[in-house]
Amino acid sequence: MASPAKDLGPVLDKDGVRLTVDDALATVTLTNPTKRNAQSPALWRALAEAGRLLPGAVRVVVLRAEGKSFSAGLDRQAFTPEGFDGEPSFIDLARGGDAELDAAIAEYQEAFTWWRRNDIVSVAAVQGHAIGAGFQLALACDLRVVADDVQFAMRETSLGLVPDLTGTHPLVGLVGYARALEICVTGRFVTAGESVTTGLANLAVPAGQLDDAVRDLTAALLAAPRNAVVETKALLRGALDRDHEAQRVAERAAQARRLRDLAGMGD
Repeated sequence: MASPAKDLGPVLDKDGVRLTVDDALATVTLTNPTKRNAQSPALWRALAEAGRLLPGAVRVVVLRAEGKSFSAGLDRQAFTPEGFDGEPSFIDLARGGDAELDAAIAEYQEAFTWWRRNDIVSVAAVQGHAIGAGFQLALACDLRVVADDVQFAMRETSLGLVPDLTGTHPLVGLVGYARALEICVTGRFVTAGESVTTGLANLAVPAGQLDDAVRDLTAALLAAPRNAVVETKALLRGALDRDHEAQRVAERAAQARRLRDLAGMGD
């Protein structure tokens, strides 16, 4: 008897975000190409919800976007007195107390934090413009595969603001302090070639090959044993905060856990 077909309907589909799950692979798609996937607080809440809804079997999450642009950044409507329907405007937030403003920004950041959880590997497939919040969303992922038409830019500083959606830490880690400062302060575009040579992107391909390249990468990521991937990711994420000796200790502890598991002696 043939096995029943998988139900690949969306787990979540609202506010410009769609989440689908196929066994160990989840795909989060930005679905508002007519606005170049401009971002809003509602979209950020949907992204955070997508992270909470991931089934435990998911190992790899692909972030992609419909249309010619990955994301043009924050929807400029946020800076109008009216703001978004049902939302406090950014102007109103700025006029509020420090605690309320801090809590609002912390809530927005939740859309950008779960992508680096140790139990998953996240891959951003980026084409066209990835500006401001769009750049930071791509930076939230572990890996980036870009189309040859990609244009990254961090425009917040040029607008009198700062990048506040968790993008500064990964950007400095990837390209170094001096280049990160120059990219942020000038607001210039970073193209596909530079993104690969500086380590910002893992791979650049012609736009028509982006989906195939991401598919090949996810297959390779899923081929490795899950527990070994989780332990390795945790080791690498912690390496920047440990000195050499502490990293050696962490490596030994992680390897001991893996050997015990392989020998059938795990907890």
